[in-house]
Amino acid sequence: MTPDEYCHQRASQSGSSFYYSFLFLPPERRRAITALYAFCREVDDAVDEPGDPQVAKARLDWWRDEVKQLYAGRPQHPVTRALRPALEAFGIREQHLAEILDGMAMDLSQNRYPEFAGLRLYCHRVAGVVGLLAAKIFGYANPKTSEYAEKLGLAFQLTNIIRDVGEDARKNRIYLPLDEMSRFNVAAADILNRRHTESFARLMEFQAERAERCTDEALAALPEEDRRAQRPGLIMAAIYRNLLEEIRSDGYRVLERRTSLTPLRKLWIAWKTWVTA
Repeated sequence: MTPDEYCHQRASQSGSSFYYSFLFLPPERRRAITALYAFCREVDDAVDEPGDPQVAKARLDWWRDEVKQLYAGRPQHPVTRALRPALEAFGIREQHLAEILDGMAMDLSQNRYPEFAGLRLYCHRVAGVVGLLAAKIFGYANPKTSEYAEKLGLAFQLTNIIRDVGEDARKNRIYLPLDEMSRFNVAAADILNRRHTESFARLMEFQAERAERCTDEALAALPEEDRRAQRPGLIMAAIYRNLLEEIRSDGYRVLERRTSLTPLRKLWIAWKTWVTA
């Protein structure tokens, strides 16, 4: 199996919505974004899969060293080998990948966020930076497109947090700001014990409205001349809007189940957005 095949398999088998936004890209850009996505999956799994935090830290340290090896021209892992051609072609800098790793490392030292400011930093590192790199791979002419990309990454991560509240609770992680939970009279014990209440639903609506505002602000910031090049991001925005609508129509029962769209529906949204954007 070649490095590119490894990354393709990683992306296609993940079930992620991101895979559908890659389908219509030219081969070089598709290979690059698939390798970047596979990198994010690998380092996320390095933190999430081990039961022992020390093992997770060791794995993350290995990836930090592997990123150094990548930029020294000696990548060993299939993902970094696949990513290597994209570094110069699309301006992917070492500090970008290091910042993603810094975000993953936050999960090893922090499982609560007192205020949104701290959560926003986490979201920037694990998603905003990825949005910036993705925009580079898709291509843009106007520097203001980077503002759109970072904001859209934030919106996606906020939506992920809403979708994954129950799943994260099983790992003793709560990504909802504690001060906002207090404002809506939702205790950490309610979330950890997966107790759905009217107060929890109101808290989730507040979170959903923030995610929607971030999406709207991102799309408003996208310069018109870069709109066609950034269609993969627009596909993701459309898929995530539909996901949030499904979660809302289900009454925010995210503590009990994980809402998702079917592959066919994602493919339909992707095609429709690609031809109309």
